[in-house]
Amino acid sequence: MITVHHLNNSRSQRVLWLLEELETPYQIKHYQRESTMLAPAALKKIHPLGKSPIITDGNRVVAESGAILEYLAERYDSEYRLTLNDEEERLQARYWLHYAEGSLMPLLVMKLLFSRLGKAPVPWLLRPVGAVLGKGVQKGYLDKQLATHKQFIEQHLAQHPWFAGANFSLADIQMSFPVQALVARGGLAQQPATQQWLEKITQRPAWQRAIGQGGELDLTGE
Repeated sequence: MITVHHLNNSRSQRVLWLLEELETPYQIKHYQRESTMLAPAALKKIHPLGKSPIITDGNRVVAESGAILEYLAERYDSEYRLTLNDEEERLQARYWLHYAEGSLMPLLVMKLLFSRLGKAPVPWLLRPVGAVLGKGVQKGYLDKQLATHKQFIEQHLAQHPWFAGANFSLADIQMSFPVQALVARGGLAQQPATQQWLEKITQRPAWQRAIGQGGELDLTGE
């Protein structure tokens, strides 16, 4: 039996979604973030880094979002629901699968961290300086970078219904978390195609079942 070690408001929601798409049996072990927003130390008993997502499948431990999604698809997609027959679509899916965590999420995590420099657990004497520094870095660097990425995603989805192209794939599951984080940290007011894509995925029955299992996402404080 697959066990998803699920941290609230985290990337592990994508794992639940994939399992629901594949209709593969699994169980959840829930973990709650600490007041620092970090994962609890209990996750280190499963994997040395103590990060979510992690799954266990028998005696096997698999970590990292992309690696987990690929592992589950290769092992459990016996009906080839997510198989892409077109080579260009496979290349696109691979690109977006890695882009999500390699290019986009680091910027979103930085934005979150710099937005919190004026809040606890930063010592209260340093919070005024931290708030000014955080706003400066966001305005001078992060917001400009994220605007470029939002435009890049929008241009792609304006030409394709899904990230791989004509077909739903692992890339859509992987990209769901950073796109929702973009909504939470600036919105998609100028990105109608991205909004339409987000509406499509959240209407999928498997998505809704996954939310029912793992809980609603609140990424304003990740």
